[in-house]
Amino acid sequence: MKDIYGRTIDYMRISVTDCCNLRCRYCMPEDIQSVEHADILSYEELLSICESAADLGICKFKITGGEPLVRKGCVGFIERLKQLPGVRQVTLTSNGLLLKPYLERLKEAGIDGINVSLDTLDEKKYKAVTGKTGVQTVLSAVRKSACMGLNTKINCVIMKGINDGEIFDLLDIGRKDAVDIRFIEIMPIGFGKQFTGMDSDEIMSLLREKYPGIKKEEQVRGNGPARYLKIPGFCGAVGFIDAVHCKFCGKCNRIRLTSEGFLKPCLYYSRGIPLREKLRSGISREELSQLICQTVLDKPEGHRFSERDPNGKADSRKMSQIGG
Repeated sequence: MKDIYGRTIDYMRISVTDCCNLRCRYCMPEDIQSVEHADILSYEELLSICESAADLGICKFKITGGEPLVRKGCVGFIERLKQLPGVRQVTLTSNGLLLKPYLERLKEAGIDGINVSLDTLDEKKYKAVTGKTGVQTVLSAVRKSACMGLNTKINCVIMKGINDGEIFDLLDIGRKDAVDIRFIEIMPIGFGKQFTGMDSDEIMSLLREKYPGIKKEEQVRGNGPARYLKIPGFCGAVGFIDAVHCKFCGKCNRIRLTSEGFLKPCLYYSRGIPLREKLRSGISREELSQLICQTVLDKPEGHRFSERDPNGKADSRKMSQIGG
């Protein structure tokens, strides 16, 4: 379906949990009170929302967290979601620590893509950023995923003074393995406001200097706003997602669902529709579709991350509470 600005909205990001097994400094560096288990949507409730969304033409779903694989039954939920009529694509975003044992089952389920968050290849830096060790565990999962023929991407947030010297090392993962390396601008949400990121222009300048033959990638490599380049001799591509400096709101195709059932039309704004109590009061499939439609029609023209927020319209929750 289309919103009032003519954008086709066909993509929903679903957070199945706000819990995570890492404590990344820019996301959840300390224990944040988790949503009570009874307040998190059950998988049956999530599937009901997906059915109603599919009725409206929303056919692509991204499963996120927190870390989605810390929630028991997540892969089973993905298997069931893939089987729903109207669902064309289901992808997963994970930090990779728990991923490897599930890869065979995910492939059998027909998973359409796996994005793995990895900001550094240095074990000491990894522990400093995430609070734990595990670089080799994550890399092993990434390589196995790519070897199995799964659409595999690494999401990397570059932060000045922390991992900005590892850009080429991270890119080298995609030299021999069919893994796209995507540099994502740090979001000025919650703890992310404390860090200075690098925008795509800065990174592209470095890449063009080292790889003069780099060129635009013409092949479509995902559903989102990433722009891709191809380095000669590399199996994978390099992508850029700059939500602030290269605002892509005019092409935004998504809505977001938090783990507690709050449906958001935009990451920036606090507004949205709470679906949990309506689901538990026996709302019909058609009524649920109407609420999703209302959310789409309420989607703003664009975010205001680069502006002040005098009217207090920005969402004050942390990224882990909203959904990655």
